Amino acid sequence: MDQATPTTDDYYMDYDNYSSEMGISFAAPCMQEDIYGFAQKYSPIVYSLVFILAVVGNILVLCVIHRYRNAQRGGVCAFSLTDTFLLHLAISDLLLAFTLPLFAVQWAHQWVFGLAVCKISGALFSLNRYSGILFLACISFDRYLAIVHAVSSGWKRNTCHAQIVCVFIWVGCLGLSGVDFAFKQVVEGSIIGQHKALCQVWFTENSTQWQVGLQLVSVVLGFGFPLLIMLYCYIRIFRSLCNATRRQKRKSLHLIVSIVSVFVICWAPYSCFQLADSLYRMEMVTGSCQFGRVVDIGTLITESVGLMHCAINPLLYGFVGVKFRRELAKMYDGLLGKRGFLGMKGWRHRMPKRKNGFISSTESEYTSYSFTA
Repeated sequence: MDQATPTTDDYYMDYDNYSSEMGISFAAPCMQEDIYGFAQKYSPIVYSLVFILAVVGNILVLCVIHRYRNAQRGGVCAFSLTDTFLLHLAISDLLLAFTLPLFAVQWAHQWVFGLAVCKISGALFSLNRYSGILFLACISFDRYLAIVHAVSSGWKRNTCHAQIVCVFIWVGCLGLSGVDFAFKQVVEGSIIGQHKALCQVWFTENSTQWQVGLQLVSVVLGFGFPLLIMLYCYIRIFRSLCNATRRQKRKSLHLIVSIVSVFVICWAPYSCFQLADSLYRMEMVTGSCQFGRVVDIGTLITESVGLMHCAINPLLYGFVGVKFRRELAKMYDGLLGKRGFLGMKGWRHRMPKRKNGFISSTESEYTSYSFTA
């Protein structure tokens, strides 16, 4: 497939911001070389940091889940529903993180990996961004069923249902990522006086309509729809815990607020800038070159904040779980062959205890996000 080689003017007028790994939008048809200069300094550092944190956190999650699965010896349907979604969430976040070094190199230098890698990495980026957020919504819905409706343990053990849901999510998100695979190009042009090759989505016809459509899909499926599910489920969960003890209610409220707040803080700003850019492209709002500059820089910064979510997920959906921390401590003990190394023994002693050494069923359902009883 031939590479598109736009002129400098075309480059600044048509450069899209469907995802910032493809580039910044340059929403206004203005020469804004300083935006690209800012991206060259900002993006490689942030992408590298997110990559390191996400890889370390999600590999730990996968290792602990693997250890727990071996201990259960029950096959693919041995986990609770939440653990199944947590496994797929960690895989999704990890695959997303693996694409970031490629785009960090692009911003620091240029795209040097060829057209095939451009298409595959762009599709992986979109696939795992959408799937990761939808798996979060699935975890919320599972907790809603388990706590609000007290779904029977027989259903919870039959996690093959969750595996089927995960397959549908992967297939659906694969379809969404097909746009990236089909339209990704290594586009060459002159930027700030230098010849650069960038991996980006490139539409030869109706580019504005395609870009606006993709951004609206991103806002709806990548933020609005999952947020509505999470808000509904967690509000119902908290209301169902009103009869719990004061301490249980306090811990549950803190966790609910943390989960929803982190999701909103990470993705709401990016979604707002996508909407602003879409309205500008559809000429529903007017603005000068300065307006386009604000939208471009804002999109660049806020998507990097959103990508931090794949590094925060292991903390929220793994390490807050009592049983997850216990399994992690046991894994360290097994690897180091020494109990209590690096304070792990003291960590286990600080885990919540109740009468007869058990955590209450209501609190266990909610505070142990992974490896629930």
